[in-house]
Order: sequence, then C-alpha cells, then structure tokens
Amino acid sequence: MAKKKKKRLWLKWAIRIGLGGLGIVVLLFALVYFGAFGHVPTESELESFEQYKASQVIAAQGELIGKIYVEDRTDLSLDELPQYVIDALIATEDARYYEHEGLDSRSLARVLIKTLILNQDAGGGSTITMQLAKNMYGRKDLGFLSAPVAKIRESIIARRLETVFDKDQILILYLNQVPFGENTYGIESAAQRFFNKKARDLRLEEAAVLVGMLKANTSYNPRLHPEESKARRNVVLAQMANYDYLDGPAKDSFQALPLNLDYANFSSKGPANYFLVHVKENAAKILEQLNSEGGSEHDLKKDGLVIKTTLDYTAQNAALKGMATHLSKMQKQLRNHYFKWNKKGLKAVIDAEIKRLGFEKREIEEHVQEVFDWDGFYSDTLTVQDSLALSLTLLHAGIFGLDPKSGAVKTWVGGVDFRTQPYDQIYAKRQMASSFKPILYAAALQSGVDPCTRLDNDSIVLIDGKPWSPENYDHSYGGTYSMAGALAKSMNIPTVNLYFEVGFKELVMTWKNLGFSSTLKDRPVTALGPVDASLYEAAVAYAAFANGGYKVEPYMIESISTREGQVIYEHKAKKKRRVLNEKTAAYMNYFLQKVMKEGTGRGMNSYWYSGDIAGKTGTSQNYADAWFIAYNSSMVLASRVGASTPQIHFSTGSGSGSALALPLVGHTLKILRQSAAGARWKGQFPAMNEDWQDELDCPDYLEDSMLRDWLDQIRTETEDSPEDDDRKKRRKEKLKRFLREVLGAEKKEE
Repeated sequence: MAKKKKKRLWLKWAIRIGLGGLGIVVLLFALVYFGAFGHVPTESELESFEQYKASQVIAAQGELIGKIYVEDRTDLSLDELPQYVIDALIATEDARYYEHEGLDSRSLARVLIKTLILNQDAGGGSTITMQLAKNMYGRKDLGFLSAPVAKIRESIIARRLETVFDKDQILILYLNQVPFGENTYGIESAAQRFFNKKARDLRLEEAAVLVGMLKANTSYNPRLHPEESKARRNVVLAQMANYDYLDGPAKDSFQALPLNLDYANFSSKGPANYFLVHVKENAAKILEQLNSEGGSEHDLKKDGLVIKTTLDYTAQNAALKGMATHLSKMQKQLRNHYFKWNKKGLKAVIDAEIKRLGFEKREIEEHVQEVFDWDGFYSDTLTVQDSLALSLTLLHAGIFGLDPKSGAVKTWVGGVDFRTQPYDQIYAKRQMASSFKPILYAAALQSGVDPCTRLDNDSIVLIDGKPWSPENYDHSYGGTYSMAGALAKSMNIPTVNLYFEVGFKELVMTWKNLGFSSTLKDRPVTALGPVDASLYEAAVAYAAFANGGYKVEPYMIESISTREGQVIYEHKAKKKRRVLNEKTAAYMNYFLQKVMKEGTGRGMNSYWYSGDIAGKTGTSQNYADAWFIAYNSSMVLASRVGASTPQIHFSTGSGSGSALALPLVGHTLKILRQSAAGARWKGQFPAMNEDWQDELDCPDYLEDSMLRDWLDQIRTETEDSPEDDDRKKRRKEKLKRFLREVLGAEKKEE
C-alpha cells in the first residue's frame, strides 16, 4: 500500500513538473511571440528583407579585383552552384530539410528539454531555416534565458520563412547570408576568399571545406587551422556518404586529398590595392553627385554595386610579376652594398633618422616585428636600428600605365607591398633627372627651334650662384649634336645650350601645359632635371607626345551598375586640350624612338620587339632615383625606383635609369608580349609628314673639322639635285640657317 502511495505521489509530481515545464515553455513562447523580448519580424517584413551586399570592382575584361563593403557578401542564384554544395550542406546541417516546414520537432524538443529543464548543452538542433533566421536577425544577450528565447524566436521566424519562401529560395538565402569569418559572408565570397574562384567552380572537396566551416568558422578556418579544417572536411564527406550523396570509394578518395588553398584576401593582398584606394574615392564622389541630383540613393558599401574599371588585368599582373622579378634581385644588391661594404654610411643615416624621429632610449629596445621581403613575410626580433636599416634600404617603386588617347588607366602598381608600404609611389614626387629633358626639347620645338640646330658640346663654365660646369654622362667634349642626337645620347652640355636657345618663359609654359605642378627655377641646371614630379604627371606629359599633342585626364571608372544590371553612371569622354602642335609631337616621337634604338633605352630591345616604342630614361644625382617612361600610340608605361631617402642609393651604374627602372617596364612588356593581351599594347606611330621628315635630315653628331664639309655637301645637293622647287627652297633655307647659326656668317648664295 505504501509503495502504491509512493508511486502515485511520484507520478503526481512528475505530472506537475511536466505540466509546469510545459507551462513555462508555453508562457515563454507566448512572451516571445508577442514581442516581450523584442520585435519578431512579420511575413511581409521577411519578404522585403535586404542584407548588406559588397560592391564589386572589376577590371576592364571582367575580372574581380576587389570589393567595397560593410560585410563581404556577394549574392548568387541556386543554379550558379554545383549540386554537391547543396548535398554537403543538407547532409551535414539538416538531413530532414525537405521533410519539415522550418522546425525539426525531434531536435527542437531535445534542445528545449535539456536547456530549460536539465540546464545542459543540447548541441545545435537548429534546422537550416532556423540558422537562416539567426543569421538574418542575430541574437540578444538575455542571460540564462538567451538560448531558449533565441530558439523559440528562431522557430517562429523559421516557420514564417517557410510560408513566404519555397525550399530552394531558403537554401540560397542561407548560402548568401551565412558567415564564414574574416568579415566574409555567403558562399560566393567564401569561395573567392579561400580558393580564389567563383562558387560555381568549387571542387567537391573544396565545397566540403566551406560547409565544414559552418559549425565554427574560426575553429575550422583552413588558413588559421588547416589540420582541424581538413578533419572537419572529412566529417562532411562522411556525412555525404551516410546519406547516399557519395559512395564509399569516392568518399575515401576525397578524404585522402590534401587541403589546397588559394587564399585571396583583396583587402590586404589584392592584385590592385593601390588602385582600389582611388577607385573607392572616385566612386564615392560619383555616387555623391548622383544622389545629390535626385533619384535613388545608392550606398557604395551596402548596395552590391558593380564598378567596372579601366584596369587591364593581364597588364596589372604582368607589372606585379615584372616588379617582383627585377626588384628582388636589385634589393639584394643594395643591401649587400650597405650591410657589407658601407656600414659606416648606413649607420650615419640611421643615427640621423633616430635623432629626427626623437626616439627615447627605452624605445630603442628589441621588438618582434613583421618584415616584408620578396621571398615572403617573416617575423623577427629587431631593435629600432635594425628596423631602420631594413626600412631605409628598402627599394620603393611604382609602375603606372595609361591609354594615351583616352586617359584610361591600365596599370597601377603603387608600391612593393600595400600592407606594409601603403604610401602610393605613383603620386610621390622625386627629381626627374634626364626624363625631364624631353619637356625642354618639346618647348624648343614649340618655340620654333629647328630640329637640326647644332648644339655645341664644348666644355663651358657657368655662374649659377657659383661657378658650375656641366658634364656629360660619358665625360666627353667637343663637336656638335643635332637635337635628336643630343637627346638620344642624353647629352648634358648640348642640353644646357638648348636651354639658353629656348628661353625660360617658353619652357615654363610647356611644363605647365603638359600637366606638371612643381615650380621651375630659371637656372641653367634646370635643363638637367633637378625638378620634382610624380609618375602620374610624367605619364600624362608623355601621353601628349604619343597622341599627337593633346593633354589627357586619366580616369579609372568606366561605369557603375546596380546588382540588377541598371547602369547608373557611365564615363563620358571629355574634349581634350591641345598642348603641343602636331609637328612638335611628331618630332618628339622621332627623337624618343631614337633613344630606344640607339641611346640609353636600347636595353629594351631584349624585352620588347613587337611594335613601335619610344621612351626616355632618367638617373638623378648619385643614383638616388631611376626613371623610365616608355610609350607608343596605344600605351604609356612609366616606372621609378628609389629608396625612401636620397641618402641611400647605388654607387654604380646599377642605379641608373636603364639598369634599375627600365627592366620594370621591360619585364612587364615581355610578359604581355607573350600573352594574348599583348595586341592591346602594340601601337604604331603615324607616318611622318614628308616635309617634316626632310627637316630631320642632318647628322646626329659632327666633329668640328667635319662641319664645313657637311655644309658644302648640302649646298651641292641643293644646287644640283632634280628635286621639286618646294624641296629646293626648304634646303636653301636650312643652309642659310646653318651658315648663320653655326658659322656665325651672313654668307649669301649666288
């Protein structure tokens, strides 16, 4: 009898506890349902739900080069995914997905009983639809009620989601919404981040890695924890086999594969990060203008816009490879010079820098630092002196390319490493040295100086504050040069003499018209280029030679579209302003092609022989900076190399423009020449007007003793040749000029 009473008592309490627990669940459900713990979205709100989407920045041929976002997310449709992505997801996260209507009653009951009654960790228990609800609206911290309230709220939202959307729509909403860590959301962005490909191109084992991350995106991050990620991937593959999405042998073969990543985080190491900085700035200004004009409001970081740029992806990668190939070698040479042979000189620069920066003694202790190296990043324990030694001897460089006809930017490599060296070398101003000379020669032609004017090469002494005697690079003297000959050989003394021929006013006018901003000084030494300019300015100036005399305005963005494909902005070509006459531009193309064939640019012959090319090197004092600008009618490609301070430099010809800067352009063009994109960079200069060609008919160089013989030859040809009257007249005029200018005589012909 006592046992029966005890049994009835136990049953009574069990019923009470069960009813009490059920009452708590019902009460809690009612409180959540009616918004006591926060608003629960309605079906209409779910239907109109919008999530932040990253704007995509693409190259001219459609390649993705970066994103702009609050959350890195790119939407796709279900038919853009391989079926095994869906199979892996369902097998791992919700095997009864197609059997329920948002709630898996068995799993949910287990979670509620264990969390509410037994206060135990019940595991997940969430369906894919409930996980979607969680990802869409997040969770609140409600103390010990956080888990049960969250589960109930997500259950309500899940049920409403299943009413509003069908199963396929829910799957793609989930796959577009789910977080993968590193501020990356959705399967498309995750595929791009970890495997550098679109989700539709994922291999089965790669899809399994990404699905495996959904359990814990940090713990199973394949970059941070490769072993754990591989083990989790194999669990996903096993689940696929358990639910007959894979057979046993296929599962075993996929599980045996290594974990191969192609990590591509555009925010830290993209193909065009320096370029992207300016694209973002320009796009923001464009949208601000569009929004101020009325119509729809567009948000660059949230609306999933598509920004099509002018960048030539193949050329950009060629420039990156060219820089790595050449600078990795030259970097070792420079550091070898200072770390082995000129330690005293380096120490003096470091001590001066420490004093300038004002370091306290306690700050000069050792610290662990991440160091950039062409062979890869490494961490090391360095003193301030060690760190400065590496920093000061680091070679900085930029490569900038544009279309000289339109101004479209084609390449923009603003430095050696965006993460550690974010300062953009394209805008850095350094002394142009001999790459300035074409500006002087163009000014001379603009002012009417004959291209065959003889420029004296005798030693001269000038008073430029103090006595100064310009010297040629090869220390030669004597004879005379034509303009083409002097520029091809980059002769200094003839160039200084041309400076006096031109006049400062004409030089300043040409300098400004070509787009330079620095102020020139009226001193003879200006002829040799001790004037600051940027690669950006130099490329724009040389573009005027390439396109027949017009100043172009570089631009980066071709169009901006909504994610639905509506074009909201399209670049419109602006009317170009003529800054050089056509004849001057034609002569400069002739002069600078001669530089490439016979002068300081002839080293390009080993890289590029697929069409016309003109250009000029530049080497500033003590090899502090090396320049090279090359161009044809289809492209301008400019480069500059130098350490952060002119006090650190090469001590030999290794630091010259032809040895240090030219190979950057050379390697880039060689890679391009060997690619299908090479045709876009070939360009032919137009044939020169026959009359203009005649005016170039003079020797590049004449010794003093040869000058009269040459003038006599011109006189004889003028008198005896059967040429037409116009040509005879021109040759007579040329002879008179030579007699007047070179011999100082007013001799008349009979």
